Amino acid sequence: MKFHTLLSLSFAFILLSCSSSEEDEVIEDTSIKFGSPQRVTVQGYDDQIMEPFLSRDGSILFFNNWNNPSVDTNLHWSTRINNTLFEYQGELQGVATEDLEGVPTMDQNNTLYYVYTGDYFQTLQSIYKGTYEDGVLSNISVVENLSLNEPGWLNFDVEVANDGQTLYFVDGLYDENGGPREANFSIARKSGTEFQRDPNSATILANINTEDLEYAAAISKNELELSFTRIIGDISPDSEARIYIATRTSTDLPFSVPQLITEITGFVEGPTFSADDNGLYYHKKENEDFVLYYIEKQP
Repeated sequence: MKFHTLLSLSFAFILLSCSSSEEDEVIEDTSIKFGSPQRVTVQGYDDQIMEPFLSRDGSILFFNNWNNPSVDTNLHWSTRINNTLFEYQGELQGVATEDLEGVPTMDQNNTLYYVYTGDYFQTLQSIYKGTYEDGVLSNISVVENLSLNEPGWLNFDVEVANDGQTLYFVDGLYDENGGPREANFSIARKSGTEFQRDPNSATILANINTEDLEYAAAISKNELELSFTRIIGDISPDSEARIYIATRTSTDLPFSVPQLITEITGFVEGPTFSADDNGLYYHKKENEDFVLYYIEKQP
C-alpha cells in the first residue's frame, strides 16, 4: 500500500474516532485461544510416546512407541486417572508383529483403526482395523479402497470419526530414501460395510491441503473441528512440525483456513482431542525423546 493511501486512511480514522454520531466498529477475534501446555505422565511406562489417541469417552489413551525403523513399533494402551496422568496397561494384544503398527484411532463402537506396513510391498495396503476389547484386538482385516495402488504412495495417519462413518487419512508419496515428498489428507465415507473415497474430499479440504506436508489428523466428535500437523518445506534435521486447527459450521461445508496453535511450541505432532473436545493431547520432541503434553482451550 502506498504512503499517501496510508496517510488518507489514517486521517479518515481520526475523523471517525472524533465523531460522536458514529459507533466504533468492533471486530471480533474468532481465533481459538489455548492455555499453557501441561506435561502428561503415563505411570509405569518409560519409553517413547508418539501418536496418542484418546478414546471418545476419555477412559483409554492409546499410543505407539518410537516409529523408527531401528525399533519394533507397536500399539500400547493406558487408562485415565486425570487429564495429565494415566496408568500404563501394556502392549495391545493380538496385533503386535515385528513390523510397524502405529497411529491408533477408534470409533464409539470399539472398532480400532491403525497403520501396518508389513504387507505393503505385496499389497500396497497399510490401513487396518480390528475389534478392541480389554486390551486385545481381534477380527483384524485390511480397510479396502483407500490405497492409490501405486508403488511409493502410502496411506498413513488414519483418524476415524466418532460414529465410525468417516475416515480422515493421508496419501503420502515416499522417495527412494524413505522420506515423504508429498502428504495431504483425503476422506473416505462408509457405504454399507466398506469405505469409499469421498469425491468431495478436495473441496472439503481445500483450505487444509497445501504443497507442504499435512498429516496426523484429529477430528472432534461433531466433526466441526480438525486439528493436524504441518511441516513447512522438505523434511530435514531443521524441519519444524507445528500443530494447526480448522473449523466449520456444518459437516457439509469445507474447513476454514487453519489457525496455527501458537501456544504449542517445539517439534510437535499427532494431536488428539480430549473427551469433551475442549483440549488436545500431542507428542513433543524433548532432548531426543518423544513425550506427551496436554493443552486446553480458553473461554
